[in-house]
Amino acid sequence: MDETVNREHAVELLQQLGLKEYEAKAFVALSRLPRGTAKEISDVSEVPRTRVYDAIRVLEAKGLVEIQHSNPQVFRAVSIDEAVETLRNEYDDRVETLRQALEGLDPAVSDEESEVTHEVWALAGEAGITSRTAQLISGADSEVVIVLGHEGVFTDDLADCLQQAQRHDVDVIVGTVSDALRDRVEKALPGTEVFVSELAWLTHSSLPGDDTEIGRLLLVDRETILVSSFYQTDSGERTQEKAVFGQGFDNGLVTIVRRILATGLLSSAEAGDDD
Repeated sequence: MDETVNREHAVELLQQLGLKEYEAKAFVALSRLPRGTAKEISDVSEVPRTRVYDAIRVLEAKGLVEIQHSNPQVFRAVSIDEAVETLRNEYDDRVETLRQALEGLDPAVSDEESEVTHEVWALAGEAGITSRTAQLISGADSEVVIVLGHEGVFTDDLADCLQQAQRHDVDVIVGTVSDALRDRVEKALPGTEVFVSELAWLTHSSLPGDDTEIGRLLLVDRETILVSSFYQTDSGERTQEKAVFGQGFDNGLVTIVRRILATGLLSSAEAGDDD
């Protein structure tokens, strides 16, 4: 990543964290200077000089910039570590405030009218699917069965989440599509029941033109499921992860996944007995 791209990326990220464009550009400029006057900041950042002062006032109020009241005034950015921690704390505070605001909303319909247990919903994006996976595992009462269809799905965060479930006396069973991935899981989760799935269709299909690859297949307490998949583009790259989610013991999709997983577990157990 070259200097220009890096600078533009930093400005964009700061804006996503709540700074306005001129504030972000002024802070990035000061991060490149040991200290600077409004003119020097304007020259480096291309922020109009008359707008630099407004941007600096906001940055000072956020604890991101220090001011030396000389003539002319001189400004400097706090250290990168301090700035990151300050922004993180502000972001966390905003998220918590958002949580409280959302939880304080009155429902538009009663719980009885909104309670549906046989619907299936779609999710898209690795971040959202990973978050939902963690939420489901954290809410497990007795059992979690998860089959990892792709090596990249097994992250440190997922391992930590499964360990937390075990600490709450939840039975955790992990299936993998390869011996290598099984070894990774066993190393990260010692004492966990891990098996290599006999469900060959997880990694490939016999249907022509079907390049779909199962990402994760999760069953919680035998009544909640999440199934995600990727498919290969013409260039061979994986696309965005997509998933479906459903709950209810009698939900048709949940029933199918539950029986498929039971078949995979039995096949693996029989293979283990043969060994």
